[in-house]
Amino acid sequence: MSAEVIKPEKTNKSIIINVLLMAIVIALAVLPILVLKDAEFEGADSKAEEAITEIDLDYEPWFSPLFEPKSGEIESLLFALQAAIGTGILGFGLGYMRGRGKREKHLDHDLHR
Repeated sequence: MSAEVIKPEKTNKSIIINVLLMAIVIALAVLPILVLKDAEFEGADSKAEEAITEIDLDYEPWFSPLFEPKSGEIESLLFALQAAIGTGILGFGLGYMRGRGKREKHLDHDLHR
């Protein structure tokens, strides 16, 4: 077996598509903040509870939180931490599957020589 290095071929088309996708993602994150300057970007939980109590005045939540952070900043920090951990796990899984696919493709290519 020879030790060949498989280099991915980046074409101009794929680079352009990646740059456009990144620009769209950035625009989706920034445009609402720029366009809606006086808007309050608060969570959906409180809005949902307000809507339910308008419909049913006798509404009582089914359960209460096990842990309630002391401030909004800590709550935001925990939410961001949860998102970062989830993203790391998802990225690891996708990278692992992609690497496994490349390895299998490389081994299959070597077997059929």
